[in-house]
Amino acid sequence: MPSHVESPPMNRRRFLQSVAAGAAASVLPWGSLMGETSAAPARRPNILLIVADDLGYGELSCQGCKDIPTPHIDSIAAAGVRFTQGYVSAPLCSPSRAGLATGRYQQRFGHEFNPGHEAAAGFGLPRSETMLSERLKGMGYATGMVGKWHLGFKEGLTPTHRGFDEFFGFLAGAHPYIPGQGAAILRGEKPIVEKEYLTDAFAREATAFIDNHHDHPFFLYVPFNAVHSPLQSVQKYMARFPNLKDKRRIYAGMTAAMDDAVGAMLGRLRKHSLEEDTLVFFISDNGGPTPHTTSSNVPLRGFKGHVWEGGIRLPFMMQWKNHLPAGAVCREPAISLDIHPTAVAAAGKAIDPAWKLDGVNLLPYLKGENAAAPHETLYWRMGDNKYAVRHGDWKMLIEEGHPAPGLFNLAKDIGEKNDLSADKPAKLKELQGLYRAWDAQLAKPRWAAGRRKARKTL
Repeated sequence: MPSHVESPPMNRRRFLQSVAAGAAASVLPWGSLMGETSAAPARRPNILLIVADDLGYGELSCQGCKDIPTPHIDSIAAAGVRFTQGYVSAPLCSPSRAGLATGRYQQRFGHEFNPGHEAAAGFGLPRSETMLSERLKGMGYATGMVGKWHLGFKEGLTPTHRGFDEFFGFLAGAHPYIPGQGAAILRGEKPIVEKEYLTDAFAREATAFIDNHHDHPFFLYVPFNAVHSPLQSVQKYMARFPNLKDKRRIYAGMTAAMDDAVGAMLGRLRKHSLEEDTLVFFISDNGGPTPHTTSSNVPLRGFKGHVWEGGIRLPFMMQWKNHLPAGAVCREPAISLDIHPTAVAAAGKAIDPAWKLDGVNLLPYLKGENAAAPHETLYWRMGDNKYAVRHGDWKMLIEEGHPAPGLFNLAKDIGEKNDLSADKPAKLKELQGLYRAWDAQLAKPRWAAGRRKARKTL
C-alpha cells in the first residue's frame, strides 16, 4: 500500500454512492480508487487532452489559489482524480510536449531543449517517434488540435502531417493574444486573420470540433498558450478582478479566459451527453516562470527552467465520469509520459512493449488491479549541469545555484530546503547510480546546447 495514503479504501457501496452523487473529495490509495470496476463503456471513449502553458503549481483554486477562481478546471478534479505529485518530463515547453506526445523521455531522441533561433533548421519531433495523435488516428479516431504546437516548423513535422485531421493554432513557442499582433494563425496549413482574443478563439474552435465529431470517437488536443507571456488580457476578463492590480490583474484575466474555455468544452460534452464517454486530462507543460510573470509555484522551490520541484511539478488531473471516482486525490507520483499509454489503453489497444514507452497506463492503478505505485523512479535532464532523479521519496539533483549533488526527502521537505547529501551518503550514491544508468541510454541533444561538455562527477 502506498505510503502517502491518508484514508482507508472505499468499499463498493461508498464508491457507487460517491460516483452517483458526486461526493466530496476523498484521499484514496492508488490500489483502491476504483474498487470493483464499473461496466465497460458502450463505445470507445473520446480523449480530450487540455494543456496549460506555464501554469504554476499553486495557481488553481483546487491547488490552493485564493485570488483567482478557476471553477471549470477545478470541476475536472471534483469529478475525477487530482494528482498532488504530477510531473512533466522537462521544465520547458517544447521538450515537455515531446515527452507528452510520445510517452517517452524526449532525451531518448534528442529533443532535450527549446529550439532557439539558431537551431530552427534542425528543430522538430523526429518521424521515427510515434505521437499519440498518430496512434489514435490509426485506430479510427477523428483527431483535432487547437492551440500551440512547438514541435516542428518544416513540412512533414507540422500537426496535419503528424496525425491531426484538423489544426487551428500556431507553430511557434509563443503568440500574442490580441488580434493583429504577431504572426498569422493557421487553419490547417493556411494562414487566416483571427479577430477574437486568442483564448476565446481557441474555445470557439474546440467546441466546434466537439459539435462536428460528437457522434464518433475523437481525440481533441487543446494546448493553450495561456498563461504564457506576453501578459495580455481584455476588459471583460480583467473586470472580474477589481481588487487586483497591475500584472496580477492581467494574469488573472488570462487565467479566467482559459478557465471559461475549459468550461465551454466541458459544457459541450454535457450537451452531447458525452461526459461518461470522454476521458479528460488537464495538465500544465511546466511550472510557472515566476521571475517574469505573477504565477506561483507555492509551496515548491524554483520555477520554469529548473529541475527543482517548481519547474517540473504542476497541476495534473483526469476525469472519466462513472469510470473514475469523483473527488479522488492521489499522492503517488505520476508523469505526463503516462498520458499517452493511458489514452491508448482507454481506447482499447494493448500497449506493445516494442513501443518502448516510459510512461505507464494508469488505469490498472486506478481500477485496483495493481496496488503498487506507477513509478518507483523518475528522471530529468537538461544538459550536463541540470538533472535530477526521484526514487521513492528521495530526490537528487544538480541545478543552478546548487552545483554539487543535493539530496532531498520530498515527503518531509516539499520545498527542497534541507540538503541531506552529507547525512545520507549511501542514499546519495544509490540515486547517483540510478541516474548514471539512465543517462547512459540517452541520445545527444539535436539542437541548441547540442555540444556536450565534460560531465561533472555525479
